[in-house]
Amino acid sequence: MQKDLKDYRKSYEKGELKESDIPREPLELFQSWFQLADESENVEEANAMNISTVGKDMIPLSRIVLLKSFSKEGFTFFTNYDSQKGKAISENPQCCISFFWPSLEKQIIIQGKVSKIPEKESEEYFQSRPRGSQLGAKASDQSSSIPSREHLESKLNDLEEKYKEGEIPKPENWGGYIVKPFKFEFWQGRKSRLHDRILFSYISENNWKIERLAP
Repeated sequence: MQKDLKDYRKSYEKGELKESDIPREPLELFQSWFQLADESENVEEANAMNISTVGKDMIPLSRIVLLKSFSKEGFTFFTNYDSQKGKAISENPQCCISFFWPSLEKQIIIQGKVSKIPEKESEEYFQSRPRGSQLGAKASDQSSSIPSREHLESKLNDLEEKYKEGEIPKPENWGGYIVKPFKFEFWQGRKSRLHDRILFSYISENNWKIERLAP
């Protein structure tokens, strides 16, 4: 018998987010929380993030990708430019990325504007990937309809034979994007559902408005 989801209950009591602990720059707090997640034995992939896009059809679409770097410049990930997310970004370069680490009872939501990183940086990252990942990127026309799993594996086998020696060239339609944030929301689970929510809104360089939101 299916359980009644209304009966699911959890008390969040592992942390707090007080004003005295909040830095002026959101990246500093992000880095602190990310390090906690990355060093935790209970978090398998701290860099797994959800990215939501909205293209010209105005229908939101969310999926998980892997964060590959972050700095004051933004948050970088890699994908096929012709994928659903790539097409949506070309139509509307606004997106939302989020991180949820249940074992820490922490969530971070980031809204920002997306742009491609320089081709040289995409090339360097592609060549640093394992050969299997390189071949997979070339074999997959991401998000396109394919007749079968066998079709995909056949393409991979052909590429393995073609590039069994030497460097594998990066596909022209594959590379990195960087999300330049204009809002950060830090959520810390708290008892009685009175969660801590701290919102950073970009004003100007090194200048962020900080607000506490009701849970």
